[in-house]
Amino acid sequence: MTAARAASGERLPEPAADRPASGADLHLELPAGGARRTALARALRDAVRGGRLAGGTLLPPYRALAADLGLARNAVADAYAELVAEGWFTARQGSGTRVAEGAAAAAVRAGPTVPAPGPPLHDLLQGKPDPASFPRGPWAASARRALAGAPTEAFGPGDPRGRPELRRALAAYLSRARGVRTGPENVVVCSGFANGLRLLTAVRPRDWAVEAYGLPFHHGILEAAGVRPHPVPVDGDGARTGELPDRARTVLLTPAHQFPTGGRLLPARRAAAVEWARSTGGVIVEDDYDGEFRYDRKPVGAVQGLAPGHVVYAGSLSKSLSPALRLGWLVLPDHLVERVVAAKGLRESWASALDQLALADFIECGAYDRHVRRMRGRYRDRRDRLVSVLADRVPQARVTGISAGLHAVVELPPGCEAPALAAARAAGLALDGLSSYRHPADPSPAREGLVVGYAAPPDAAFARALTALADVLAEVLTGAMAAGTPTGPPGGTGSTGSVPGR
Repeated sequence: MTAARAASGERLPEPAADRPASGADLHLELPAGGARRTALARALRDAVRGGRLAGGTLLPPYRALAADLGLARNAVADAYAELVAEGWFTARQGSGTRVAEGAAAAAVRAGPTVPAPGPPLHDLLQGKPDPASFPRGPWAASARRALAGAPTEAFGPGDPRGRPELRRALAAYLSRARGVRTGPENVVVCSGFANGLRLLTAVRPRDWAVEAYGLPFHHGILEAAGVRPHPVPVDGDGARTGELPDRARTVLLTPAHQFPTGGRLLPARRAAAVEWARSTGGVIVEDDYDGEFRYDRKPVGAVQGLAPGHVVYAGSLSKSLSPALRLGWLVLPDHLVERVVAAKGLRESWASALDQLALADFIECGAYDRHVRRMRGRYRDRRDRLVSVLADRVPQARVTGISAGLHAVVELPPGCEAPALAAARAAGLALDGLSSYRHPADPSPAREGLVVGYAAPPDAAFARALTALADVLAEVLTGAMAAGTPTGPPGGTGSTGSVPGR
């Protein structure tokens, strides 16, 4: 059967019942409604173009495919005939209909050139420490010492609270470095902050107050646990804790460095949160995700130090060392320890006991302090360079928040975030928009901006990433000025600008 016969409307030969080949099973999804024959032809073309149907593949008979898709047999026959006429398929008497050899390659040559999506050139997503700076040598030395000195019982089921060696090391470190008031008996080791948050929702269900801007992943954990969220407004000085709702009995805060907007919780607001907890019997969950990385002054101590009986202090290694080490911790008030341990369970998939022992040694030998000091200098330099480049190239753009952490926010005028993200992606930059971190239950208008992670890019690529980011912002803000949109620093947010070294 030739393509000319197919194009003339003549039916292609249906394979005889006694032929051994019955054709390949096809997975095709057709939209409801519309011209079904046209939709089938399009789906078959896409399957060949995308490589799911290789050259030489024998197609199922009309009757079989029509039955699978719930189509009329004539609709399938017509779609086959159309694709034979276009050169996608071949049909010969006695051998059925097959995908033409080289059809996909020919389609690529004939069709428009569309670049395949690839990885971004520059990763400026927040939350990622520099993977190349992981202290392999010191960690390996701690792991060897921990393994050599591990007691025999460390290789058994263990204590759901975590290894006692690590709980002792954490209690001592958090006391001297973060101002946390605790002993080992109040520390529970978990597999990162997300695991700790799930445990807390099991013992503190129902109404939680949350910052109006936060990590959507954490919001999802609360939602999955059936928690009713009550967003608390956020400005340049952190959460407005004087507006904590009466219904809430738990509040999730990021006091040292509000995530993602970058403010620090003022002393008066810390005191207001503690007073709320004491007067209502409530609990503050303090997410100290990057509290060790303050660059313009010494890190501020934890809120937990003000009221150990009303604050759960939560930390992890995901920013300070590596997210690959699934280790975190909760410092709990006395009345929550046994409840959280019970929620964890006797056979919960705990963090590796060997990793816990290695971390205990890593802290006690001073390697953790040395690593944090080294990374504090590195990340401070990265942030200073970001602020300096934008100040020189795009003076109307302003980096907001305190000088701290692994990310910064460039706030934008209304209507500029979406075009800035589109231009950034076209330039090979991976980053997030500020509005995507706003809690969906927050009634206030969304603030716009770019959340720029500066810790992860390799040194050789960081300067190019900053140049590309400045180009994007200059293009977008210049266009906004031409359209009459004010491009000065957004007002009414209480944001505090940051400059290198401040």
